Amino acid sequence: MRGVPRIEPPPVDEPGPVGSLAGIAADALATEVFAGSSSVRGDLRIHPFTSSVFGNTRYLRVLVPPGYDDPARRDRRYPVLYLNDGQNLFDSATGFGGMEWGVDETLDNLLRGGEIPPWIVVGIDHADAKRAEEYVPYAGAGLLTMTPRGHAYPRFLLEEVLPFIQACYRTRRGPRNAGLGGSSLGAAIALYTVLTHPGIFGRVLLESPSLFLGRRRLLRGARECTTWPHRVYLAAGTREAGEHTASARLVRNVRELEDVLRGHGLGRARLTVVIEEGAPHSETAWAARLPLALRFLLGT
Repeated sequence: MRGVPRIEPPPVDEPGPVGSLAGIAADALATEVFAGSSSVRGDLRIHPFTSSVFGNTRYLRVLVPPGYDDPARRDRRYPVLYLNDGQNLFDSATGFGGMEWGVDETLDNLLRGGEIPPWIVVGIDHADAKRAEEYVPYAGAGLLTMTPRGHAYPRFLLEEVLPFIQACYRTRRGPRNAGLGGSSLGAAIALYTVLTHPGIFGRVLLESPSLFLGRRRLLRGARECTTWPHRVYLAAGTREAGEHTASARLVRNVRELEDVLRGHGLGRARLTVVIEEGAPHSETAWAARLPLALRFLLGT
């Protein structure tokens, strides 16, 4: 069943500015969300969300499991998967180039098939023109002329986003009940968060991660990390960059990260790695691999 995303107000007892509208009308923000025909399946709730860390407002897009509001389930709590680039996850009307990951359809199919238990999924929108600044933690990244602010992303996530979601929704606590992921720069900042704040997220999804950042500092950090999530999904395509040499370099970086993880003791039960022949750097490719990723990461 196709659903209509609905704008949700912040919780009345939430101290601001975190999670507040901060003077921006929800109706104005909703114009962007509903531009075009929605392709959302299920119950997607959209919160205008103001960050004190970054000083801006974006959406949090929260997909709740079927029957979340049923009285018989009012005491049930759910694990939560947080994904970056929220605009691209659920709805072709807001996805980059009209493409989306199809997270809602994939979750629904896997849940109906009994392959995963119910999860809440939170899509954290990027900051549009400031996306790279917020997702890049290191200077010298070779991405435009900007001041990287990604070092603050874990604080934004852990001190603002997680408390807001925990105040609004019935969530389960503990690392095995919390996942984090993204693609490209969104995967890089997810990995950076796991490396700098170990033990928070027990399930991590890394699609086409930008491991070249800061002269491959993420790979150096991975070698030094001693606490890894319960499960890690890592994937890339062989035509990510559209040019053979650059694409091969990206795949080598992913293979190097795989070697690091294997060296830290992540065997087949904890690590899945996919290198897809001919796959590009796009929402379409990430959507195609998503069923495998979520089966592995979210299954019991």
